[in-house]
Amino acid sequence: MNRIPCVTKAEYRGGYRIHVTFDDNLEKTVDFRRYLKGPVFEPLKDLKYFQRFFLDGWTVAWPNGADIAPEELYESADIGTERGAA
Repeated sequence: MNRIPCVTKAEYRGGYRIHVTFDDNLEKTVDFRRYLKGPVFEPLKDLKYFQRFFLDGWTVAWPNGADIAPEELYESADIGTERGAA
């Protein structure tokens, strides 16, 4: 990958799953459980807090400052990977 992808849309899908759409129309549902390690991610283990995610201009983020690099989300091997119409 030569460029940094940007998350343009994020929709909650239950549990710790969020369906993300990137600026090149790639879509995938990401299970965030693998990322819930370390002090900054501890609050996200509470599903009500997890659901408070938002887009910060590049990626999915939370009010406490936690986020996952968009490159990581883009490269993750999760369900539902597809490219929409450009």
